[in-house]
Amino acid sequence: MFSISPSDVTFVGDDLSRCECVMVTRSGDMWVPDKRGGVSIVRANGRTERVLGKGAPEGFMPNGIALLPDRSLLLADLGPGGGVWHMTPDGQMTPKLLDIDGRKLEPTNFVGIDAAGRTWVTISTKMVPRELSMKRGHADGYVVLIDNKGARVVAEGIGFSNEAIVDPTGQWLYINETIARCTSRFPIRGDGSLGDKEIFAQYGPGTWPDGFAFDAEGGVWIVSVVSNRIIRTTQDGKQHLILEDVDPAWLAECENAFQNGSYSRTHLDSGGRRPLRNLSGIAFGGDDLKTVYLGSLFGSQIATFRSPIAGTAPVHWKY
Repeated sequence: MFSISPSDVTFVGDDLSRCECVMVTRSGDMWVPDKRGGVSIVRANGRTERVLGKGAPEGFMPNGIALLPDRSLLLADLGPGGGVWHMTPDGQMTPKLLDIDGRKLEPTNFVGIDAAGRTWVTISTKMVPRELSMKRGHADGYVVLIDNKGARVVAEGIGFSNEAIVDPTGQWLYINETIARCTSRFPIRGDGSLGDKEIFAQYGPGTWPDGFAFDAEGGVWIVSVVSNRIIRTTQDGKQHLILEDVDPAWLAECENAFQNGSYSRTHLDSGGRRPLRNLSGIAFGGDDLKTVYLGSLFGSQIATFRSPIAGTAPVHWKY
């Protein structure tokens, strides 16, 4: 397996704002959320366009996004309103899911679609502000499924639920638990309900997983906030550190704070001081799916490098 240094990374796009995740299509276009209230599109020719939402609620902050076949989008609102919104290509916005069983959704982290047309939504915590949940052992995150039966909670007790993606086989829902510091997975039953959780990868000191992607050999690539790490885990459980961008002394302070219960937003955001700007999202693209694209919480561009291993084509690849 290979490793790279931050100096091997190049950048694309321009004037992005909190490009937390990245969605790449076969055309070479990339969609990222934009903190200013919409999405930015980095075209295959390098030109950056911005579409701001029309009719968004006050404080709207898109986090996870999902591209639909007509190139409209679903956006998870990490702002105080929470929930999931639908946005047309010209920016018109309508609510998709704002409450469940009569209870308003908290700030919402992620929304994704699978090959069966189902929508998966994660709420990292029921606590507001979310920083209150960033304590070792805390686990009140949950997952919502939207399908032809409506919306319902299908998993609870998750240690800060982040990205949740159905794997290429369609049999498993993988999810990054940022505060539990693991990638877990659930078998998906025929009715969309989930079986018992398994821990696919448990990460060590200095790793807090956020986004992830699958490669063509069955590996799972996660990115970590704070340490700006990329770790690949194979199906037999072996982990390989591909990249990191961190001050070791500061990372040790963050780890100590996490262990003694003083971990805070200051620690979480500190990866933004490094060149890779607090990695939070990852996607494969390019004609051969061997170009890696990295989203971040504080970057104004998308970091990118070449991989010897191809990724798997995501559901939205042909959109």
